[in-house]
Amino acid sequence: MPAPAEPIRVTVWGENVHEQQEPDVAARYPDGMHKAIAAGIADHLGAAARVGTATLQEPEHGLPERVLAATDVLTWWGHAAHDEVADAVVERVHQHVLEGMGLVVLHSAHWSKIFRRLMGTTCTLRWRNERDRELVWTVDPTHPIAAGVPQPIVIDEQEMYGEFFDIPIPDELVFISSFSGGEVFRGGCTFRRGHGRIFYFSPGDQAYPVYHHPDVRRVIANAVRWVGTDRPERTPPTMLRSDVDEFLAGAGDER
Repeated sequence: MPAPAEPIRVTVWGENVHEQQEPDVAARYPDGMHKAIAAGIADHLGAAARVGTATLQEPEHGLPERVLAATDVLTWWGHAAHDEVADAVVERVHQHVLEGMGLVVLHSAHWSKIFRRLMGTTCTLRWRNERDRELVWTVDPTHPIAAGVPQPIVIDEQEMYGEFFDIPIPDELVFISSFSGGEVFRGGCTFRRGHGRIFYFSPGDQAYPVYHHPDVRRVIANAVRWVGTDRPERTPPTMLRSDVDEFLAGAGDER
């Protein structure tokens, strides 16, 4: 009988600025948006995940080397304080993604230092915050991130994000959103960088209770499960010298 799989070690990172400065956001998310996101992951994955949180205000933003080394999947939400994230922490997270840590990037974290670093583009987009209805359409129903997700997810009020979204062509496009004003947006897409998997998911402005929405919580939990990898150790891709006879001898399959 195979041994039970180890729980996915998840760290939910939140900027935790709006919650402290804006009473309406604090009322919506009394324990912080990061706690709401973490609760959704825990509710869906149960014993299959061990979920912790970290915020901007903690030393090293709650992401010292020891925390990242013990994190299989990092989720990231930021908006008002992207520039306050220390470059040294961004570099540390970037290295761990290349070595195999999964990353789930949420809503306005499209403009975070770490996402722009990984994408190599501006990650700019069109936006409007006027309580649009958002429909999240599944365009890849066979993808594990779409498992159990209704078609479409209906979000009654949300900030509009629209094309053009300046990102590289996604490896996989899982969801496209449409809005009241007619705009569409590639709001659920995957990327691979080094040994790491990345998923960007757009719903989740602080002005709306989106992280209490059961279908949004399901998508994030599915994404956490998908971006995690089963690599036995965390190492970056390396350049290896290959001797002439190695291929014929069946060697040289390091990844």
